[in-house]
Amino acid sequence: MRIGIRSAISALVLTSIVVSAVGVHLLWWRTAQRVSQTLADTINDQIVSAVGDELQSITSEARSSMMAVRTLLLGKVFDPREMRKREFVFQSQLLSQPTISWVAFAWPDGSLYAGHKLGDAVIEMIEIHTDHKMRIDRYEFVGNDLQLKNSRVEDTDYSVTNQEWFRVAIDSNDEHWSTFSALPTGPRLAAAFAAPIEIDQKPAGVIAIIIELTRVSNFLSQLTVGKSAGAFILERDGNVVAAPDPDANELNALKTDHALFPVAVAAMREAGDAYQPGEGEPLHRQVVRDGKAYQAVLTPISFPGWSLVTVVPESEFLGPVQMTIRNLLIGLAVLIVFAGLLSAWLAQRLIAGPLIKVVGEIRHVERFDLDKVERHPSRLTEIENLSSAIGDMAQGLAAFRKYIPADLVKRLISDGNGARLGGAVRPMSVMFIDLAGFTGMSERLGDRIIPLLSRYFDAVSMQVQNQGGTIDKFIGDAVMAFWGAPSPDPDHAVDCCRAALACRRAVEEAGLVDDHGQPIKIRIGINSGDMLVGNIGSEVRLNYTVIGDAVNIASRLESTNKVYGSTIIIGPETRRLAGQHIVVRELDRLAVYGRAGGLQIYELLGDVGAAFDGASDWVSRYEEGLAAWRARDFTAAISSFEQVLEIRQDDAASALMIERCRHQIENPSADDWDGTTVAKSK
Repeated sequence: MRIGIRSAISALVLTSIVVSAVGVHLLWWRTAQRVSQTLADTINDQIVSAVGDELQSITSEARSSMMAVRTLLLGKVFDPREMRKREFVFQSQLLSQPTISWVAFAWPDGSLYAGHKLGDAVIEMIEIHTDHKMRIDRYEFVGNDLQLKNSRVEDTDYSVTNQEWFRVAIDSNDEHWSTFSALPTGPRLAAAFAAPIEIDQKPAGVIAIIIELTRVSNFLSQLTVGKSAGAFILERDGNVVAAPDPDANELNALKTDHALFPVAVAAMREAGDAYQPGEGEPLHRQVVRDGKAYQAVLTPISFPGWSLVTVVPESEFLGPVQMTIRNLLIGLAVLIVFAGLLSAWLAQRLIAGPLIKVVGEIRHVERFDLDKVERHPSRLTEIENLSSAIGDMAQGLAAFRKYIPADLVKRLISDGNGARLGGAVRPMSVMFIDLAGFTGMSERLGDRIIPLLSRYFDAVSMQVQNQGGTIDKFIGDAVMAFWGAPSPDPDHAVDCCRAALACRRAVEEAGLVDDHGQPIKIRIGINSGDMLVGNIGSEVRLNYTVIGDAVNIASRLESTNKVYGSTIIIGPETRRLAGQHIVVRELDRLAVYGRAGGLQIYELLGDVGAAFDGASDWVSRYEEGLAAWRARDFTAAISSFEQVLEIRQDDAASALMIERCRHQIENPSADDWDGTTVAKSK
């Protein structure tokens, strides 16, 4: 018994009425999420305000120190080269401003003098000269006084002139903020407020107030961010600027072992283009990590490229709400579980399962895998009719595969371009195959030629496809195929040659004979080069084919086999591309019909590694004769060609060349003769 899809949907609607009760509780959950979002926003606003105040305090202290040192320098209270006064001024600034870590002065020649705070009990005075020597004087508090404890000199590769804060201050002739990590004592993430100094209207150098960002991390650790939340300062790519660490200072490097630090980094990186710090708008993100959900807020702050990321576990706000809703849902779930299971089973059995199978068959049609399409019975009339229609469509399309290459259709489908006029020039190889003596055979056999042609086409078509070729068309008894399209094939020349050899073997092994009982023979012409390939024709009828000079030459080479008694002739570009993968002999230099220039033509003998009894001997003799022919030494050429006939009695090419040599002896050509044979017909 079959039922309509409408009846099935009606049954599902009735079932959904029962489930709709869950919606009430989902509304409660939504309300709780909004409350959670409001609380998270409130916490975030408080943190942003506190961090903003701290950064403002840091920048104010940096500007105050900068102003104080600049005033003393411009007022010539001390000269930057005066060591004792300079040391006193720098130490006083480090002691009076808790958040700054360095006070530095850099000369244009690359010299540097700096005071560096190490925690709250040690100050180092550092001096770097142009000889790459760094002197470090260590001062420690004894009581309330700073006393020199030790001095040391060491080599350094630190160059102040390579630092961004120095270069920008010199180039812009203005004060500016920058972040960096290269310090004279080693890499530490820091921010610098730098400005150029002019004394008596002459550039004297650059002064920089530097804050190691571990000071900011120490501040973040003191913030109260909910019960288990955290605040972090990150760069746009997720790199850390500051993270909560109570021990972080100039002596102790920042530790990023806070439990919520990976969540903050994930929120920043997952935000992508949705978050633009330059626009100044915060972004809310939900991050799920290890099965736990977190609310993260990304807020731009005053330093360019920095963002404050606050992370709050949702359980901190939603835990009690979740417990209440969970208890309510347990009771309701017991009542509706049976109805839910029943409706799910019906939907899967009657609709989802059959539709999934039908969609699978449509995918087979989409990929043109028509042999895989099956018909699926269903209790729903509409689904069964749909499955039958798809099967009928696949059966109809399957007939077209005998007219259109399946690879071409699949490529057009995957590209999404459809069949439209156009093409492109590509390096490719093309092959023409023809039956020897077909015209006379077809006259004698009449319509009885069709079974013979069918077996012949089956044999060569299979070998072409096995080697990745595309059959372009059948022209009477001729087969045209190409390699390198629609899918690119960097080994198109090798694959084409192997297909030709396979076609020759297949025809021989098929035992095909003509009306006289003689084995039929084929002739093959191959050429490679740049060809125009694509949909060529009109808006009414298109043909995916190749055209060009290289294609015309391949057609001429196929017919040239008649002259030289060969089976497969390839052009010079095919010979070059196939290289050491094939065994050939050079037949001649030929100017094909309709083309002025001559080109080297080769007889394809086989794959490298295949057994050719004595082939190298007679091939070398033939090529010696060919060289003598081109050198006008016709007597020597005849001798070499006769040696070939002694080894290979039925070599028509050698017999032909002997005849040509004798003709040249009797009727010498003009002095401009270069040994090129000019074809008189196609």
